[in-house]
Amino acid sequence: MPRSHLLLAAAFCTLLVACSTKPSFVNEYRIDIQQGNVLSQEMITQLKPGQTRDQVRFLLGTPMIADLFHQQRWDYIYQFRNGRTGKVESRKFTVFFDTEGRLERVGGDVDVAEVSELTAPAAKNRLVDLGSLTGEAADTPLPPRQEPSYFRRMMNMFGF
Repeated sequence: MPRSHLLLAAAFCTLLVACSTKPSFVNEYRIDIQQGNVLSQEMITQLKPGQTRDQVRFLLGTPMIADLFHQQRWDYIYQFRNGRTGKVESRKFTVFFDTEGRLERVGGDVDVAEVSELTAPAAKNRLVDLGSLTGEAADTPLPPRQEPSYFRRMMNMFGF
């Protein structure tokens, strides 16, 4: 096998391996994922035994799971995955009806929580004062734009 073929194969393998690894200084952005029904303690305290299905749906919203085989049971499930830490918070709440369609009992692990705690992201904005331009500074023209270097033009051509 000629030496040039061997070098070409080695370069190809090196490039292939480089595409499969991620440098440690590169961190991708991951969003917060919220799924399911957000239930607050105020919503739960409005439930009273004997309420109809329509009244429960008005208070809590449409259930996440309404099983055909268990028509007297509605399940409300909530899951929140923090994009930065990867921590998963999940809650489950179940509503049981009697044969006449009236609220019989409830169960689940809904804690005392405000709706704003579950839906609103933490405020991470800050105000930066850039100052204002005076009359003289506003009238002076901007310096001409510098042309990118040869290396930067090549990188832009390949999409980097």
